[in-house]
Amino acid sequence: AVEALRIRGTSFRTTLRSQSGRSIEAQGQAVAGRVLLRLREILDHLRAQRKLEEHADFRSWKQGVLAAYRSAEANPAWWYLPDGRTLRVLAEPNPQGGLTYLFDDVSDRMKLESRYNALMRVQAETLDTLKEPVAVFGADGRLTFANRAFATAWRLDPETLEARPHVEAVIEACRVLAPADEPWLDIRDAVVGLESRTGLACKLEMVDGTVLDCAAQPLPEGATLITLIDVTASVNVERALTEKNDALEKAAQLRDTFVHHVSYELRSPLTNIIGFTQLLGDETVGALNARQREYSEHIMRSSGALLVIINDILDLASIDAGSLELQRETVDVQATVEAALLGIEDRLAESDLNLVLDVPDDIGSVFVDGKRVRQILFNLMSNAVGFSSAGQSITVRARRNAGDLVLSVRDQGRGMPPEIAAHVFDRFESHTLGTRHRGVGLGLSIVRSFVELHGGRVSLDSRPGAGTCVSCSFPIVAPTMPSARDSEAAE
Repeated sequence: AVEALRIRGTSFRTTLRSQSGRSIEAQGQAVAGRVLLRLREILDHLRAQRKLEEHADFRSWKQGVLAAYRSAEANPAWWYLPDGRTLRVLAEPNPQGGLTYLFDDVSDRMKLESRYNALMRVQAETLDTLKEPVAVFGADGRLTFANRAFATAWRLDPETLEARPHVEAVIEACRVLAPADEPWLDIRDAVVGLESRTGLACKLEMVDGTVLDCAAQPLPEGATLITLIDVTASVNVERALTEKNDALEKAAQLRDTFVHHVSYELRSPLTNIIGFTQLLGDETVGALNARQREYSEHIMRSSGALLVIINDILDLASIDAGSLELQRETVDVQATVEAALLGIEDRLAESDLNLVLDVPDDIGSVFVDGKRVRQILFNLMSNAVGFSSAGQSITVRARRNAGDLVLSVRDQGRGMPPEIAAHVFDRFESHTLGTRHRGVGLGLSIVRSFVELHGGRVSLDSRPGAGTCVSCSFPIVAPTMPSARDSEAAE
């Protein structure tokens, strides 16, 4: 008979004993029969209350439960009740006879394990279907997971991976396809290293040309995640671009060398032409008639224009080569501006243009390369003359502004739209804009290069119909200056 019922937490204990306390076996078959009958009644009652798991053959199941009464060993079982609960049932024989049934409600634990197992299956299936190779190593350095892509990439037998090989064995197997030692040493240290657990990024180059980006990321409990991404296409593009850039740099260097050499070779005979033309024009060797004098003047103008172009090319070539050094000195600003005007007066008169000088008497001096500043002003004024019409004015202005000397040249020409203004300082950019101006497009490029060598900056303000103003700012106190090569690289 049921003598006591104790409930503790999610489990309860039912003890079957004889009323006299003596063992059931000692009571004989009659007592045993009554006990079994009582147990059948209890089972039937529990079934009616839907507190037993459902079976197609309940009678056979019940006989199995009753058979535990005659067993000398503990008999564990699992009961899955209709209400969703799960019980762990243990029928344990008592030393004095009878049985003790232990019922442990493990429903919450089973649900948690079920959800956990389902989550792990989903996670494993997700990782296994990734195209990127993925592997996880435990704290002991052994492989705990590797997806199909990992096995395929390294041509590894899935059965070998299921045996949880050590990272050393995995590396040895993979090294056949990627023989470089250094990346594998880093990967091994990331998996089994004890000093620090930090992320790792490296590249693995395989013998077939495939390039993999490898990343090692620490996981909880000492595990390490290894991911691989095929970056062969991007690496090949990068290499192609690098090779193309190297080829372009070599071609540019060859071009600069050629231009520099040819320009020097052209300047020597051109200087002779100019010198002999001057002798003819001065009538040192004899008188010239009107037509001869006219031809001589045309030769002088054309030769002078050609010499300016050659000098510009040589200057740019020197800047590109990094060999051009500024000869800095303290120069008077007003005298420098006036000296630059001497070379443009004839063109101003020929084009019927007015020149306005706006230079204060107390403008003072500045520490610059005077020759290059005169060249800058000459190029700016030449450009302004080329884009101005008869009767218009060109204004040359000098001002001090917050530690800078600002020299500007403004014309009243046609101006230019933004899409053209954005490229006027580029080399060989030349636009007529409806004027008779012709040039090779080096003047403003020279201006920008020389100003930047001084540590200054150039700005342009131009709008269609409103003329153009180019301003050059020079530091009054000379800063630490870049070399010509650094200035060109900054462009």
